[in-house]
Amino acid sequence: QVQLVESGGGLVQSGGSLRLSCAASGRTFSIHAMGWFRQAPGKEREFVAAISRSGSKTYIADSVKGRFTISRDNAKNTVSLQTNSLKPEDTAVYYCAASNTGSYYYTPQTEPGYDYWGQGTQVTVSS
Repeated sequence: QVQLVESGGGLVQSGGSLRLSCAASGRTFSIHAMGWFRQAPGKEREFVAAISRSGSKTYIADSVKGRFTISRDNAKNTVSLQTNSLKPEDTAVYYCAASNTGSYYYTPQTEPGYDYWGQGTQVTVSS
């Protein structure tokens, strides 16, 4: 099993930045792609960003492209989401996810592509 714990969420003003982190523990050798999703109140969970096992390939949702960046440190078993120019519509619970399957450049953009999930961290952007 793999455990994922997110951190870094909080309250920020519109235009501000936050760096979300996710630490993996357990059978971390089995982790392939990692990603971030978010769920706003009353809405379905949506894809935000994904990064391949090596970190050489990333995929960013159009809604956050140019503002969010995903990165990972395999030596530390962490994945990060740098969020800049935040908007009130970015307010959501942000979830970290990890996959234990897929090719070397696999960057899944849907929930079925992931096997493990964190508990989430709240990001609130005030206007």
